[in-house]
Amino acid sequence: MTASKFLVIPILTCVLLLIDWYVWQALKVVFHSSGGQTLEVVKWAFWSLTVAVLLGLWAYNFVDPELLGVKARTFILSSLFVVYCSKLVSVAFLLIDDAARFVRWAANKISPGDDLPAAATSSNGKVITRSEFLMKASLMAAAIPATALTWGIVSGAHDYRLRRVRLVLNNLPRAFEGMTIGQISDIHTGSFFNKTAAKGGVEMLLKEKPDMVFFTGDLVNDRAWEVKDYLGIFDKVKAPMGVFSTLGNHDYGAYLKFPDQQARQQNLDDIRHAHKLMGYDLLVDENRIITLGGEKLAIIGVENISATESIFPANNHLATAVKGSDEAAVKLLLSHDPSHWNMEVTPHYKEIDMTFSGHTHGLQFGVTLGGKTYSPAQLQYKQWAGLYRNGTQQLYVNRGFGYLGYPGRVGMPPEITIFELAGS
Repeated sequence: MTASKFLVIPILTCVLLLIDWYVWQALKVVFHSSGGQTLEVVKWAFWSLTVAVLLGLWAYNFVDPELLGVKARTFILSSLFVVYCSKLVSVAFLLIDDAARFVRWAANKISPGDDLPAAATSSNGKVITRSEFLMKASLMAAAIPATALTWGIVSGAHDYRLRRVRLVLNNLPRAFEGMTIGQISDIHTGSFFNKTAAKGGVEMLLKEKPDMVFFTGDLVNDRAWEVKDYLGIFDKVKAPMGVFSTLGNHDYGAYLKFPDQQARQQNLDDIRHAHKLMGYDLLVDENRIITLGGEKLAIIGVENISATESIFPANNHLATAVKGSDEAAVKLLLSHDPSHWNMEVTPHYKEIDMTFSGHTHGLQFGVTLGGKTYSPAQLQYKQWAGLYRNGTQQLYVNRGFGYLGYPGRVGMPPEITIFELAGS
C-alpha cells in the first residue's frame, strides 16, 4: 500500500463531498414544495447512497483486493462512476445558475434597479424562478448519463459483436487463401462479474471455427489470481492451427506496487503459466513458422511496446522476435499497443505485412453517426479501432473482449474479429 493513498483518498473524498453538497442544494430547492416528509425521504436516500459509495471508495483502496473480491471491486467502481458522472452533469447546470446569479448581482451593483429577469411562467401559469428551472434541468440532465451508464453495465458490457474483415495480403501464398483467423483482445478477467456472459462470448468465437486464433494481451487487470476462476472458460478457445498470444501492458503488474521485484516477477510468471494452462502459445519476442503445402507464414509476438508509456521501452524486442522468419512469405505480428505500429513497425520493419493489436478498448464509449463511429479514444490514439493501412502494411485494432475501470460499454460493444485471408 503506497503512502500517497493516505493523502490522495482523503482529498478525493473531500472533493466528492463538496460535489454532493452542491447537488443537494438543488434537490432541496426542487423538493421544498413537496412537503417536509418527502424532503426527509429524499435527504435520507441521497446521503445514504453518498456514504455507501464513499465507503466503497475507501474499501477499494484500503482493503486487500483478493479479500474484497472481484465482484465487490467491480460493483464499487461502477457505482462510483455512474453516481459521480451523473452528479458532475448536474453540477455543470448549477454552475450556469450561479454564474447567472453573479451576473445579476454585478449588474445590480453597477445599475441598481436594473436587474435581469429572474423568472419564467410555466404552461399552467405558475411562476418558476430561473434558479428553480435550472436546478430541475440539472437533475433531469443527470438522469441521462445515469441511465446510459447503467444500461452500459447491464447490457453493453457483454453485448459481443462479430466483426468480419477480408484481409488482403500482397504476398499471401495460395495455400493460405481463405484461411480464417479469430482475434480477441483485452479480456481483463479481473473486471468480469458475469461468467455465463463471458462463456457466451467464447462460444460465439468457437462457432466461427477459425483456423487459428490470436489473443493480443491483457488477460488480467494486474494480478495473476484474477484469471483463476476463468481458466475453465478461456481454455475452451481452440483452433486447428493453434491459439497464439502475447502479453499486454496490464499483464506486467506495472501499475501496482509489489513488496519486491521477486513478487512482481512471480506475478508475471504466473500469468505466463496461465497462458500455458489454457493451451495458448505465448510469443515473447519470438515467432512461429506455419507451413502449408510447402509455403510458409510467420506469426511473430513481442513484449508490450508503447510509444506513450516509457515504462515499456522497446529494447530491441522486435529485432529479436523477427529472427529466423526471413523464409516466410507473409509475416503477421501480434503487438498489444497499436502505437507500436507507427513507432517502430512501419518505419523500420517493412517486411511485416500485418499487425494485430488491442489496448484501446475504444475507451468503451462511442457514438455512430452517418455510418461513422466517434469515440474519445481518437483523441489519444491515432489508430484506435478497426483496420488501418500504410502502403502495403496494415494494422487492425480490436476493440476488446472485456472492460477496465467502468464495467460496461456505451456505443462501443466488445468485439470478436474474424479475418479471412486473401491474396491481392
